[in-house]
Amino acid sequence: MLWIVAIGLFISGVTIWPAIPQLEFIVRTIWGDAPATGEIHAFTLKVIDGLKHLEDDYAFLLYGYDWLAFAHIALAILFAGASRDPVRNKWVIQCGLIMCCLIPILAGICIPLRGIPFWWFFIDFAFAPAAALPLTIALRDVCKAELNQSSKL
Repeated sequence: MLWIVAIGLFISGVTIWPAIPQLEFIVRTIWGDAPATGEIHAFTLKVIDGLKHLEDDYAFLLYGYDWLAFAHIALAILFAGASRDPVRNKWVIQCGLIMCCLIPILAGICIPLRGIPFWWFFIDFAFAPAAALPLTIALRDVCKAELNQSSKL
């Protein structure tokens, strides 16, 4: 279960860098080259435009993206490492579950502050249960292993 979380974090980390080509591919695949046909399409085009302007005029701000990618990769390493001795590293699983609880709070505060459409909250929120499920299973298994270890002593 920890490897599922680690791989998910790693993939979301390395896919941060090619955001513009990925978004352009999604737009072409779903909507083609047509002008915006709805709120999601319009917002996606606005995001692409904003990222292109950042890249052209304020590339240094994208350094934050680099650190975001690094944080995802570092967390992936943390969860992968915890899989070597999950009982001893139970705190990593607990920390991950706490972070899952904080995702909707951060999204709920920052989405309106940044002028992002409300429906985006549900996309961000989806990451919480997606990570919390395998982490909860891992924590359950670790607790069982702890009981087995203590009963053998």
